[in-house]
Amino acid sequence: MTYRLPPLNALKAFEATARHSSVKQAAVELNVTPAAVSHQIKALEDYLGVRLFHRRKRALELTDAARACLPKLREGFENLAQAVDQLRAHKGGGMLTVSAAPSFGARWLMPRLHRFLETRPEIDVRISARLRQATEGGRRGAAAERATVDAWLADSDVAILYGRGDYPGFRVDRLLALTVTPICSPRLLTAPEHPLLRPGDLKHHLLLHDDTGDLYDGVSFWEVWLKAAGIEGVDLKRGPHFSHAVLAFEAAIEGHGVVATIPVLAEADLNAARLVTPFALRVPLASAYYFVCREDAARRPAVAAFREWLLAEAAREAGAA
Repeated sequence: MTYRLPPLNALKAFEATARHSSVKQAAVELNVTPAAVSHQIKALEDYLGVRLFHRRKRALELTDAARACLPKLREGFENLAQAVDQLRAHKGGGMLTVSAAPSFGARWLMPRLHRFLETRPEIDVRISARLRQATEGGRRGAAAERATVDAWLADSDVAILYGRGDYPGFRVDRLLALTVTPICSPRLLTAPEHPLLRPGDLKHHLLLHDDTGDLYDGVSFWEVWLKAAGIEGVDLKRGPHFSHAVLAFEAAIEGHGVVATIPVLAEADLNAARLVTPFALRVPLASAYYFVCREDAARRPAVAAFREWLLAEAAREAGAA
């Protein structure tokens, strides 16, 4: 059977605009410009020879023809989504691709993943270490965060992101609440000169910088911790910077300095006494790690199973803490 259909992007633009009653909001959802949405709708009207909207001064109003076809169009999109889900899940228990930042993937996910694989061996899990572009001089805006989520989920089923969890249109679960604290080699606690015994002793030690806070929250982890501790006189300009916590951990293990970072990522090294947290104060961060997926993907058995397992692991982590 031959199907004579207009371009799918034009239909998506029409459906999103009808749902929001706004070209601008439809453009935000589709991650395109309002002009592009207007162009798609005009092209669809020309293709069909039917007017879809009455363009009022302050709002858009569906024509009778558009209103009549909209339920079937939405049903069609839902059927397409289900068909794609069936194709993805066709191989055995399904293939599951997970995008995560390198530090989270290496230091938190990988030490636990064997438990999921043991219980769900029929699911083919693929981990994709992903980098995202950070904006300079402050916290990333909503548009940049939306672009990151879209990019990561373009070829993955699940993304695990550090951020504020403001990802409209996606299934979002807070995975791990985070804190920040100084971490170092235990050798620094008994150093012959200037042992690290009190927060004020930090002024005598090289600072290592995990730039996650700078890149994604607009404030460094050292600033957050020192302010909460009430410590002044520590030169934050000193010391090397690392774009990923895992690199800063290696420098700290070698005894090169002290890093303010997320202790949950250093769990293995802390348990093995390769690293220590010299001070009790752990300062809560506004950002956290979030599980994110598309609503249609959330219905896939493989995604649902991984989400349930991941949240259980995170709850176990919180209980242990």
